[in-house]
Amino acid sequence: MTDAPTRDRILDHVQANPGIHFNAIVRRLDIASGQAQYHLRRLAADDDIHPESRHGRTHYFTGEFDTWERHAVAVLRRETARDVASVIVSNEPTTPTAVADELGIARSTLEYHLEHLADADLVRKDHDDAGRVTLTAPHPGDTLRLLDLVTPTLPDRLVDRFERLVDSI
Repeated sequence: MTDAPTRDRILDHVQANPGIHFNAIVRRLDIASGQAQYHLRRLAADDDIHPESRHGRTHYFTGEFDTWERHAVAVLRRETARDVASVIVSNEPTTPTAVADELGIARSTLEYHLEHLADADLVRKDHDDAGRVTLTAPHPGDTLRLLDLVTPTLPDRLVDRFERLVDSI
């Protein structure tokens, strides 16, 4: 048996799920982690995929994604970050209080996700002379396109929902 079928399955899965992270590949394709590591390294060496390490996870992309898109999609893979970005794009300009209230999340949770969204250039935080913060989306069209592209995995949604539950206690 050759390695090509497994490698092709991984590549097809990365193409269908841009920004998928390592553990999701292992789970969804039901392959051993060592096998996944081997094939992902080979695919990266052949320039068929591009790994992007962000916030403790490595996400995988095919070549049609530029550096900004890879960083943005990696952040948008988190359900709460997606929700925050969506509210900001839909209601910009807006305030952190308005976003937190609309999503029913704690300000600390919002700030955590805003930091990652700002780092990915998906959100801009502007301060006026009185210190009030206004949130905007510097690239609203591109952000909407990427939001449509990415659907969080069930484990990602469960982690985010657990965070929300802890915030509500």
